[in-house]
Amino acid sequence: MILFKLGVSTLAVSSVLVLTGCSSSDEEDLQRWMAEQRSATKPRVVQLAEPVKFTPQPYTQESAVEPFNAQKLTQALKRESNQSTSNAALIAIELARRKEPLESSPLDTVAMVGSLIKSGQPVALVRVDQLLYQVRVGNYLGQNYGRITKVSETEMSLREIVQDAAGEWIERTATLQLQEGSK
Repeated sequence: MILFKLGVSTLAVSSVLVLTGCSSSDEEDLQRWMAEQRSATKPRVVQLAEPVKFTPQPYTQESAVEPFNAQKLTQALKRESNQSTSNAALIAIELARRKEPLESSPLDTVAMVGSLIKSGQPVALVRVDQLLYQVRVGNYLGQNYGRITKVSETEMSLREIVQDAAGEWIERTATLQLQEGSK
């Protein structure tokens, strides 16, 4: 058993010596290769373009209207207030009158189901909540102050007053088409 341990120890020592001998030659090879690469590699320097010379431009808008002029601001505010006054007048008339029964229903719940001529005037038949109503030009319909402007056999047109994205009151047109075969 002692011989076996001695043999294993001798084998371990000899293998370490062999590996040490191999590693030094590999290290030398590596060092030599790195030196060759360093000497073969030459850095490249890219030439920078010469900077462009700055030439100042003269200001030629001295005779133009100054954008921060108080007079220009006053004129813009007057235009805006005139427009707001006309927009306010547009809705003021609608707020002063008595609402009609069909103005409580949204326009998308109203369906035109027919038309007829009554006393020489076109009349549209509309259905709201399973009830039929007769409406003429001048009647109001929908929640956006919609006033009927035209009635034909196949459709009726309305003028509505709504607020735009800026909060201003504007007029727009809406149309209700005849709903054929609706129940």
